[in-house]
Parts: sequence; C-alpha cells; structure tokens
Amino acid sequence: METSHVDLEDPRFLAFEYVRWFGDVIDCLAPAAAPLDTVHLGGGGLTLARYVMATRPSSSQLVFEVDAALIDLVRRTMPLPKGRRLRIRIGDAGTGLAGVREHAWDVVVRDAFRDAIVPDHLRTVECAAAAKRALRPAGVYLMNVADRSPFVATGVELATVLEVFGDVAVISEPAVLRGRRHGNLVLLASNSPLPLDAVARRVADGGVQGRVRDLAEVKAMARGHRPLRDADAVRR
Repeated sequence: METSHVDLEDPRFLAFEYVRWFGDVIDCLAPAAAPLDTVHLGGGGLTLARYVMATRPSSSQLVFEVDAALIDLVRRTMPLPKGRRLRIRIGDAGTGLAGVREHAWDVVVRDAFRDAIVPDHLRTVECAAAAKRALRPAGVYLMNVADRSPFVATGVELATVLEVFGDVAVISEPAVLRGRRHGNLVLLASNSPLPLDAVARRVADGGVQGRVRDLAEVKAMARGHRPLRDADAVRR
C-alpha cells in the first residue's frame, strides 16, 4: 500500500489528495512563510513535514513515528535538508502527544494507520483532549480518515472530536461524500472559528477537487454515533 509520495526536487508538490488538503488548510492558517509549529502523529516519508519546512522554514516541527525501520529508510534514501527545525521521535504517537509542551503548537496532524486502520487509541476523546492541550488557542487538529458510505468510522470520529472542539469540518471528494466510492476524508477541529471560506476555495482549486462540510453538516454526520473513549478502545 502506498503511504507516502516525496518529491526531493520540489517538496511543495503534494501528490496524494488528502496530503494536498492538509497543505491547503495549513496555508490558510497564517500568512505566507509565517511559522506554524506542528506536531505530526505518524511520519511516513515526512512528506507534510517537508512541505512545512519548504513553505514556513522557521516553524518548529515534531514527528512521532512508531516504525523505526521506515524512518531509517527515509533518512538513508530521502535525506532531509540541513539546518532543519525538525525532531523525529521513534515511538507511539499517542504516548508522544501526551508528553508534548502544553499550548505550544499551532497544528497537530494525525496521519497514522496500522493495517489501513487508524489505531483506536488515536481516535478517542482522550487523544483529542491531548491534542487540544498541545494546541495554542487558535490551533487546529487535522486528522486523516479512510472511509466510505455510510461513514460509520467517520461518524464515530466526528462524535469524538465534537466532545472536545467547538468547530469541526470535513474535506473530501464529492464522489466520496456522495457514497460512490471509498476514499480519504480530512477532519479539521479547533476551538476557534476555522477559516472555512478560504479552505473551501483552496481545496476546490486543486488537481483533485475537494468539498468542505461545515459544523452543521458535521453534526448531521455524527448523529447516532457514540464518541470513542479509552475504556472502549482496542489497543493494536
């Protein structure tokens, strides 16, 4: 399964649609080149971290990746720029998130999968609360979900983050949102108003057009689903 696409000549190029949407959201959170300190839960090929380095070089970044062999491969075959403000920690992302400095980060990105499924302990109310503690007041929590109609996994995820954050939105392709196929959905959550007009314009203008569902539509998608808590999570 493809998990990352890295262009060593142009780290601004984001091939996967959901990573492009991550980049679009980040681009809308602050003026061009302004730093956005970012925590990554799951690193992969460090595609998004490289994008932030290229577009906002004074940003501090922290990556948690459980797969040490993958990071070793990345370091050997896809070397990172010198002078970077990026730290990589090998280990569980949930444990790492719980230990980061409080209210010190602008963005937390969750893009962690095991056997094509987000581990349960990264989908809980407690994990979302840890993301909230890590974020500054206007910070944004971004999550990648792979799902299809009737969006059971997404409904649980949305019910969960709605327990913690006041403004939540979803980005995906119209075909996925209409139930025509399986695909990625990017969830955005913040306790400050999300810049959805700017995000909607950006995601509609890419190679793979995205559509934004706002808080009212998110609440409809979450209806009937129970938030997931640590007590109910299955450790994978």
